[in-house]
Order: sequence, then structure tokens, then C-alpha cells
Amino acid sequence: MIKAVAKNSLRERLTQFAALSYLLVLGGLVLAGPYGVLAWNENVSLLDKREQRITALSEQRDALSNQVKLLNPDHADPDLVTELMRENLNVAHPDEYIIDLNQP
Repeated sequence: MIKAVAKNSLRERLTQFAALSYLLVLGGLVLAGPYGVLAWNENVSLLDKREQRITALSEQRDALSNQVKLLNPDHADPDLVTELMRENLNVAHPDEYIIDLNQP
């Protein structure tokens, strides 16, 4: 009878120890895990950087969309066509002077 009680007591202690260990691991993950309290500030700053990047890419997409709309073959904008032709093909009239502003 005493051995059965001791055996049950040992099993109960092991079960309690396993449950306590599990809870301590979960508590550690809450504090120091990848989504825990300590990583919260880093996640917020990463979110801000990504939102800024999305804003910049959206502005770039809108500018490119506008340029595509202006270069529609059915009704292209003559000023943009002339600008792109001069920029990409180095085309100029003989009476024009070209000043390169990019050189120091």
C-alpha cells in the first residue's frame, strides 16, 4: 500500500514538474520569442520601414503609369516623345547648344 502511494506521489510530482517546465518554456517564448515582448519594438520599426518602401514604390508606379499613358501609340504626348528621343538617342538640332549639368 505504501509503495503504491509513493509511486502515485512520484508520478504526480513528475507530471507537475513537466507541466511547470512547459509553462516556463511558454513564458520564455512570450518574452524572448520571435513574436514576444522584446521583439515588439523591432517589429514596429520594420513595419514602418516597409510602409515607407511601399509608399515610395507606389509613387514610382504612379509615375510610370502616367508615362505609359502619355506614350500611348494612338495619341502620344509630343513633348514627352521629344524629351525621350533627345535623352536616349542623343538627337539634337544643328543650331542647339547642349550643356551637360551632370559633370562637376
